[in-house]
Amino acid sequence: MDWLNYHHLLYFWSVAKHGTMTKACEELRLAQPTISGQIRLLENTLGEKLFIRTGRRLALTEIGHLVFKYAEDIFSTGQELMNTVKGQSNGYPTQLVVGIADAVPKPLATQLLKSALKLYRPTRLICQEDKLSQLLTDLTTHRLDLVIADTPAPSSIKEHTYSHPLGESGVTLFATAKLTAHYRRGFPQSLSSAPILLPTSNTVLRRLLDQWLIDQKLHPNIVGEFDDSATLKAFGQDGYGIFPGVSVIEKEICRQYQVQVVGQLEPLKQNFYAITVERRLKHPAVLALVRTARQELLG
Repeated sequence: MDWLNYHHLLYFWSVAKHGTMTKACEELRLAQPTISGQIRLLENTLGEKLFIRTGRRLALTEIGHLVFKYAEDIFSTGQELMNTVKGQSNGYPTQLVVGIADAVPKPLATQLLKSALKLYRPTRLICQEDKLSQLLTDLTTHRLDLVIADTPAPSSIKEHTYSHPLGESGVTLFATAKLTAHYRRGFPQSLSSAPILLPTSNTVLRRLLDQWLIDQKLHPNIVGEFDDSATLKAFGQDGYGIFPGVSVIEKEICRQYQVQVVGQLEPLKQNFYAITVERRLKHPAVLALVRTARQELLG
């Protein structure tokens, strides 16, 4: 078995991270010939060239990019190990910083996080809600441990992130008792001209709903469009129209907003993802969340 020299990998990682040998020398407090020699030994071990020179900077080769990704994971895991051990020895709880995309139903996100906390404690939970683009920026700069979203990370940043499927849920329409009594009969054809509240057109759920309405040849009266799922449900609770939600939390939506089920939209399915900068999940609370989602909520 060929063994990897992690000192060689560390020197390579530092140079790749900074893009120059000078900054790596300052960080590692080593002379340039020492670092250059160690990187050459790593290249000899791997049998591949890792850098090419472009002007005054060193650029990664295709294999260099691959090795750098593995080095990021390896040294990130090492730092996480030190933080976890030091935190436990000092009596501090492990911290989990979660970004929740604004399109994700809050009752679903709440159930996922509560289930994760039941499986893994102690954890200091910090939640932030924002647009997916902003959350992914925070994720790639390591200000978040994961992002819960209803779509994978876009291709523009896929090289820095990994989208782990949590599962899927059907889609249900809800309304007040008065509206439900009127529109449940003859569903789904009864939705023609029915008052309906929808998410805005930039969301995955809206695109699914638009296509479903086209397929069913239905033309409801769109009373309002909402960027925030909680605001949409609040208007639905007040009787302004029928509104969509994920089927997996039907009971919670009915209880929280005092509404009833008008009908389920077959065969619509909405998918959810945990987006991280880790190819292989390591944070124990993140592992607990993904396991719970796949086995209990969205499996």
